[in-house]
Amino acid sequence: MPETPADVRSPRWLWIAAIWCAGGLLDASQTVLAVRAEGTHHAGLPLFATELVSWLPWVLATPLVIRLARRHPVLGVTMMPTAALHLAAFGIISLIAAAWYALLQNLFNPWGHSMPPGPFLDEWRTFLIYQALTFLLVYVLIVAITYVVDSRDNTARQRTETARLNEELSRAQLAALRRQMEPHFIFNTLNSVAGLVRDQRNDAAVSMLVGLSEFLRRASEDSHRSQVTLTEEVEYLKRYLDLQKVRFGERLQVSVDIPPDLSQALVPNLLLQPLVENAIKHGVAKRVAGGVIRIAGARSNCNLCLSVYNDGPSLPTDWQAMHNGIGIDNLRTRLRILHGSESELQLRNTDTGVEVLVTLPLREA
Repeated sequence: MPETPADVRSPRWLWIAAIWCAGGLLDASQTVLAVRAEGTHHAGLPLFATELVSWLPWVLATPLVIRLARRHPVLGVTMMPTAALHLAAFGIISLIAAAWYALLQNLFNPWGHSMPPGPFLDEWRTFLIYQALTFLLVYVLIVAITYVVDSRDNTARQRTETARLNEELSRAQLAALRRQMEPHFIFNTLNSVAGLVRDQRNDAAVSMLVGLSEFLRRASEDSHRSQVTLTEEVEYLKRYLDLQKVRFGERLQVSVDIPPDLSQALVPNLLLQPLVENAIKHGVAKRVAGGVIRIAGARSNCNLCLSVYNDGPSLPTDWQAMHNGIGIDNLRTRLRILHGSESELQLRNTDTGVEVLVTLPLREA
């Protein structure tokens, strides 16, 4: 349920009341203790109560001062008119506060003077003269605290807005990268279908088209998700491998070794598919006898390590200076957006083939 303006203002009123209550109690206690320390015997409770409620005009005026400070900043462009406005507000509040205190003195005589209090106007003028500096400090303090609190709130709001915009930007970038991957994958698959048709393997071509349709339908359902669980990612991968097995048949041997305790680990959507596609294109497809692809996952401290191995030809000596293709570059960019420097993608030769190792923070759904 969204907050209403009343919900937002209530805590402000409570804070104002609490701060003034604490200040009034401190001032009243200090007054009574000072009188007792001087050996003067006054009725403590009436004096304490009078000193406490004497700040009531300032309590009631505080929200007005806050509103005035926000609408007319002291350091604004129109500094002189604003200063005059604040000075007028200070004067009016001070006159009312002094009148209130003089009224309390005349009604209750809290100091216990044997002579009755003087005329109201005399008490009013005397108290205003003695308390003018205190009132000025109180007014300045209210304005200063207002600006400090507002500045803190604005900073927090800006940080929240910046974080929200950064998140939206990341989502937009990830969506764009995903849209880049989908036509790339479709074109490669359609090329494979075309190859099956040329070889007059029509049944296999139809099966591949049906599998492609099912794969794309399933992938589109989760197109809004930048990350999926490892179980879901492996399911996507198996659908893709079903397509490739139609094309390669027994030439393609695949093993998947993902521990059950990693099933809920979060990974970028379509992480494994482009890696396996790369392994098939540059490994299995280049060998008449086909080849083996092994997908494995493991936990390493607080990281998730995923590897895709194929026993195809080794990478050339200058492979690091070469363009790695859309799939690898796309995946590196997505990992950087999601995890920054905490993620890594390594492409390396092994004694018997080529391996891609992806390391990213282990976070569970």
